[in-house]
Amino acid sequence: MSGEILPYQPGQLAPLTASGQLVVPAIVADLGDHAARRFAEFFAANIPNDNTRAAYIQAIGQFLRWCEAQPLTLHQVEPIAVAAYIKAHTGSDPTKKQHLAAIRMLFDWLVTGQVVPLNPAASVRGPKHIVKKGKTPVLSGEDAAKLLKSIVPDEAEAALIDLRDRALIGVMVYSFARIGAVVGMKVEDYYPNGKRWWLRLHEKGGKFHELPAHHLAEEYLDAYLRASGIGEDRKHPLFQTIPRKTDKLTGRPLPRRNALDMVKRRAIAAGLSPRVCNHTFRATGITAYLENGGTIEKAQQIAAHESPKTTKLYDRTDDQVTLDEIERIVL
Repeated sequence: MSGEILPYQPGQLAPLTASGQLVVPAIVADLGDHAARRFAEFFAANIPNDNTRAAYIQAIGQFLRWCEAQPLTLHQVEPIAVAAYIKAHTGSDPTKKQHLAAIRMLFDWLVTGQVVPLNPAASVRGPKHIVKKGKTPVLSGEDAAKLLKSIVPDEAEAALIDLRDRALIGVMVYSFARIGAVVGMKVEDYYPNGKRWWLRLHEKGGKFHELPAHHLAEEYLDAYLRASGIGEDRKHPLFQTIPRKTDKLTGRPLPRRNALDMVKRRAIAAGLSPRVCNHTFRATGITAYLENGGTIEKAQQIAAHESPKTTKLYDRTDDQVTLDEIERIVL
């Protein structure tokens, strides 16, 4: 990593360039090379998850640009300034809470690195935001089956991309897996264990989560692997990109954004809501499982959630009960 500190440009906040040079805001660079390095290390060494890092870069960049506009030096940032920033923030309550968490975490890092003496965000309270039910759109069992059937109406005439898309959605539905964990799978992460095939998912924090494959997920994956011919390429990505107007895999993993575009395109083609997204299948699978007598505790285990409260956010089994009661109102 180069020791050079590149000049800060308005609107720019990238802790490291491709060449390893440091790019820091002026409010940090003014404190010298040690502060600049500590700031860059916060993103490069302290936050392993790419999505969290990107969100925190955005949050901290907005806050530091706000401080420079006041103007404040880093040592002049006090709890009242952090509270004023959060209060004036135009984002939603969850966004405010995320930004406050990022600011608090950054200053903790700077305090332990002896850049600043105290964490001004430690005593600042964010807005209350209590979520008891998730907002992710959920498909009924009938609609989920309709979607999967629409992708591959005929096995004999299915294109490779159809088999890939059905397998990807099938894995999400029948394992409650996050899209990041699914597109991160390699061929070797679908493997035999006794008489059944299992899935190995790479979850947040570097954790591995292993569970048996549902018989339909197994059927979809087997059809995809037979057609693709990658069954022996154990180290290759399981779900790969396929260029337009071709029927060949590239060897490159399917990006999450491309998976989202695919899901929306498939949902619309099947006559379903355009609000359907990757996360829909996690919620759909959990709801279907609970409707068929599953327990929150086991659903939590399958979904690899840390808390049953998180799993409960995906439970939409009460939605139908509520609708049934409403329909009792007869005039």
